[in-house]
Formats: sequence, structure tokens, C-alpha cells
Amino acid sequence: MNTSRFGDLEVLVRSPEGVPTRANPLLFVHGAYTGAWCWDEYFLPYFAARGYSSYALSLSGHGHSRRRGLLDSFSIGDYVADVQEVIAALPAPPVLIGHSMGGMVVQKYLEQGEVPAAVLLCSVPPQGLMSSAFGLMFNKPGVLADLNRMMGGGPPDLDSIREALFHQPVEPERLLRYAKLSQPESHRAIWDMTLFNLPHVSRMHRPPLLVLGAEHDHLIAPSQVQMTASTYETESHIFPGMGHGVMLERDWETVAEHIADWLDSTLGPRK
Repeated sequence: MNTSRFGDLEVLVRSPEGVPTRANPLLFVHGAYTGAWCWDEYFLPYFAARGYSSYALSLSGHGHSRRRGLLDSFSIGDYVADVQEVIAALPAPPVLIGHSMGGMVVQKYLEQGEVPAAVLLCSVPPQGLMSSAFGLMFNKPGVLADLNRMMGGGPPDLDSIREALFHQPVEPERLLRYAKLSQPESHRAIWDMTLFNLPHVSRMHRPPLLVLGAEHDHLIAPSQVQMTASTYETESHIFPGMGHGVMLERDWETVAEHIADWLDSTLGPRK
């Protein structure tokens, strides 16, 4: 893995080795409370082995990207600008793959930019976070309380992280490592996703779009994933037996393989 600087942004890079490189790279956009590291556990090496130049950025205020001390000043619009900045520096237009909040960033990017394809993975729906917040309030109030505490800079709770991200077993040492890598999130960005800066669907470019969710996702329920797919007039696929953090779950490769097969059918197989 290489860690590159795209201006003041941290970007993790995995390049294909020993296989032909595909024409379009992949750009992964992380969700709230995390950073580019979540993609490098499994997904970046997997897709590099499939011939994709694979990039994951840490959005402003996240990971080792710019101005971490001013996290609450960053909006969803700022995160979209981060994606624009990285895309401008890539050798070819990338496929965008956004998880959770990153999926909202991808949708907002598509209001102004075109890409060859996009993947929304357990994404915040275009209708926003309100239904997710109500679902957590009634079904998982402890998780909601801990997420709010983390947003304000409080330490993450291991049980809440397990409940929020995982349905499958996760080793205690791995969970502890993820907790240490977790971080607060911008209040402004959360409000943007709840009410103030939702996607203007009629303005969006419509590349081939893959919409994926997880059966036991407590943050973005399957019904919300299906709502996203319906809005964009496509089908959704829900992975059984998995939680919100599908790229970190034990069966992560099932998800990666599904995306890779779809990319083959959408962009054409490797030559």
C-alpha cells in the first residue's frame, strides 16, 4: 500500500501487480466516524489483484487529511469538493464506490460530475437520515446515544461499534483496533444529510448504478436501501447475514466479488 498526498488529502493507493491494469480506476469514499483505512483492510488489495488501480481518500477532517481540528466546519459540499479534487488528479475517470455517508457524497457529486459507474454500499438514501435516526431511536437507542457521544468527541464504546457495524463474529483485538481508528464526525455534515443538503435527483447524472445493502444493518435498513434503488429506478441487492460494515465483515469477499462481477458486466471484462 502507498499513502499518497493529493494536496492536503490522504489517499491510500493499491496498484495492480502482475496483472493487466484496467482502464478505469476505483475511488472509494468512506462513511461517517471513519477514514480511508476501512477500505484497505480487504477491499483495496482485492480490487488491485483484479486489475483495478484502487484509491481510498480520507475526507477533510478525517484520517490524516487536512484541518482535523476544525472537523465541525466541514459540510457534505466540502466532502464532494474532496472527491472532485482527487478525481482531477487521477489518470482516468474512476468508478465511485461510497459507503454510508460516502454514498451520500457520491450522490451529491453526481449532481455536477460524470463517472463511468457508481456503487452505493449501505448508503444514506437520497431522502436523508431522518428515517434512520427514528429507526435507531426506537430499536437501538443505546447505539444512537453512543454515536451522538462520539460525534461530540467522546470515546467509542466497543459494544456499540460491534452492534453498529457487525452482525458476524469479530475478534476482540480487531474490534479494539477499529475503535482506536474511529473518530468524531462533523455535526454540519450530519445535518446536511438529515435535512439541509439532500440530493437533487432531477439534476443528477445517471451512470450505471449498483445499490447494495445488508440484512442486519441497524443504521441503513434494507427498506432504505430499497428506497434508494427505487428512486434511481434500479434494483437493490441485500446481503444476508451481514451488518452495516460489510467491507469489514467476515464475509466481506462475498460483497467484493459481487461488485467485481458487476463491474465486469458494466465496464467489460479485463482484456
